[in-house]
Amino acid sequence: MRRPGHLLLILAISIGLVTGSAGAAVAAAPTKAEVLASWTQTSAASYASWNSARQNQQDWAQYSFDWSTDYCTTSPDNPLGFNFELACYRHDFGYRNYRAAGQFDANKDRVDSAFYQDLQRSCDTYGSVVRPACDALAWTYYQAVRIFGFLVVTDADIERAKRIKEASERQAANR
Repeated sequence: MRRPGHLLLILAISIGLVTGSAGAAVAAAPTKAEVLASWTQTSAASYASWNSARQNQQDWAQYSFDWSTDYCTTSPDNPLGFNFELACYRHDFGYRNYRAAGQFDANKDRVDSAFYQDLQRSCDTYGSVVRPACDALAWTYYQAVRIFGFLVVTDADIERAKRIKEASERQAANR
């Protein structure tokens, strides 16, 4: 059985080790800002910590995070079968919570970069034949949020990636 304070203690120790104040970090729970920052970094470890918390939201209830999501907004969550849902979910989490904290502008670029890294990690799970199409879509999704602040991916963008995917599949079939 998981105890709610257990995850807080692990996070507090982790933050303390990074900042060099392990003793003080164990004595006090991390602030909401510290937890939010730790879950919106570009690393796979940051993503894994956020995803674990997402699956155990009750353990983090005292922070009153906004866990709502519309995934990839009006753009497809799974374009051409590539699963971008969790990358979009974490991106929503970062945007919504930094806006609520009044810290959006200072953190937008990092949240967008974390989104792109999450998309790339998602693409890395696909075979080398279709990965170029996934990478092209990941770049398009990233550019949309970086420039517009939300996902605006057009049918033409999806069609361009579809052509890349089909060409790669044909080339692989002819080998």
